[in-house]
Amino acid sequence: MVITAKSVKLLRDRTGAGMMECKKALVKSSGNVDSAVEAMRKSGIAKADKKLDRITSEGLIVINTSTNGKVVVMLEINSETDFVAKTDIFVDFVNQLSLRVLSSQPRDLEALMALPFNDVGDSVETIRRALVSKIGENVQVRRFVVLSVDDGVIGSYLHGDRMGAIVALTGGSNAVLAKDIAMHIVASRPQVISSTELSAEFLEKERDILATQAINSGKPKAIINEMIEGGMQKIVNNISLLGQPFVKNSDVIIEDLINEADASIKAFNFFELGDGIEITKGSFAAEVMSQARND
Repeated sequence: MVITAKSVKLLRDRTGAGMMECKKALVKSSGNVDSAVEAMRKSGIAKADKKLDRITSEGLIVINTSTNGKVVVMLEINSETDFVAKTDIFVDFVNQLSLRVLSSQPRDLEALMALPFNDVGDSVETIRRALVSKIGENVQVRRFVVLSVDDGVIGSYLHGDRMGAIVALTGGSNAVLAKDIAMHIVASRPQVISSTELSAEFLEKERDILATQAINSGKPKAIINEMIEGGMQKIVNNISLLGQPFVKNSDVIIEDLINEADASIKAFNFFELGDGIEITKGSFAAEVMSQARND
């Protein structure tokens, strides 16, 4: 079969391995990138499945909390350029919309876009279209999340206007701790609250990879078992919020802080501006030549 340059690049991006190793792995996996990644991790060629470089769009992430501190909303709105994202008209639209979401708490994005944006009754979608027409650049309301607590406290942290986290703690009233944990989430990017939320499929796959690496090391069986268990614990703690070392004090894990405050983490969310949005950046010279050929 033919192994394309695109699939080789994709595998290199995910593993950090050399071109020839990637080509060989793709041949063995019949072109399946996921299978090639797993095989390369087992052989030790790739120590981890690297995330693809994030290509971020422009825009803003904004966080607003209710006056009683029991409800918080985090919202991402994208623009085409950073220039537009910094204009007063765009910033005003984002801030007003976040307040509308905070007061109405729509169930999903479709309901959000149908919300009345002003006293006249114009919908969010109507105002968005008018904004696009006025600034001459596309604007998209991408996503939002609302967290609330009855018995507890809300924490939030906004890193500039490109990364943000919100967290809901129940059973406690330590607002400083809640904010610290939100800041920790931005810095450490956990995937789940507790290791119990990790799927059996994920754990089995990671254990299989570690087992293959350990066996290939040639170490005694007793050492191999220790390597596997130690590796699994490291993986689980790395992506579970409760198991992560606190960013302000690495000698303490988040679970210890929560227990000390007699609280529990109800939920958390993390946004990075443009995360997962791919933008095709063409060559300006190529664009000019293409236009010239068509004239």
